[in-house]
Amino acid sequence: MNIVVIEDEQLTAEDLVDTILRINPNARVVKILNSVKSAVEYFTHEPAPDLIFSDIQLGDGLSFDIFKTVPVKAPIIFCTAYDDYAIDAFKTNGIHYVLKPFDERAIQEAFQKLELVRKTSPARPDDDALQTLLKHFEQKPSKVSSVLVHYKDKIIPVKLSDVAVFYIRNEVTHLYTFDQRDYLINKTLDELEQLAGDQFFRANRQFIVNRNAIQNAAQYQSRKVSVLLKVPFTESILISKEKITPFLEWLAQ
Repeated sequence: MNIVVIEDEQLTAEDLVDTILRINPNARVVKILNSVKSAVEYFTHEPAPDLIFSDIQLGDGLSFDIFKTVPVKAPIIFCTAYDDYAIDAFKTNGIHYVLKPFDERAIQEAFQKLELVRKTSPARPDDDALQTLLKHFEQKPSKVSSVLVHYKDKIIPVKLSDVAVFYIRNEVTHLYTFDQRDYLINKTLDELEQLAGDQFFRANRQFIVNRNAIQNAAQYQSRKVSVLLKVPFTESILISKEKITPFLEWLAQ
């Protein structure tokens, strides 16, 4: 069985591949793709695999865009950290899914479900089903309730509501929680800005702050605004003069 994995988190992709091969030693993961663009390019020129494991939210868009652009005739198992409403949508449209963070049992169950569906109906949803799902996600202002972080040798979910600030230090992305935990996260601030929703504001190139984490904002030199958080945080968060008006409008919501 030839398998393609579509996942923009490198450690998550590697963990998924290891799990697949433990469960099915005869499987062969022929490619790991990390974006909509690379997946469209690959499926345009390469034969369809026997099975696809695909994340939903990639750095450059939703994975549904891949299958709208390229007619890939292969069953798809979606891997997702989405809310329950999304899971209900998968069930309605007959799409298999694995909820992140996944374990070996979840992947095993996905293979078992795939075999059952193959005996009765196609595992890949038709174009109408994909369109319905795409509209479902586009209509939701906040797409996820959690993000995945790396801690030692584990991948764990952190609720967005628990995150005080996302920030960059030494070109590495971190998140800092209300209970003063600091985690590395394998996403850019641009990607997190898309995921986080209206509860968060992109202060500048280095910081995205949660409205509930802000204690106050004060005038700073050069007509900037300095943001003080409710949690102990040593980094200085400044709002440029160009962003002051939208920041204050957002803070007042």
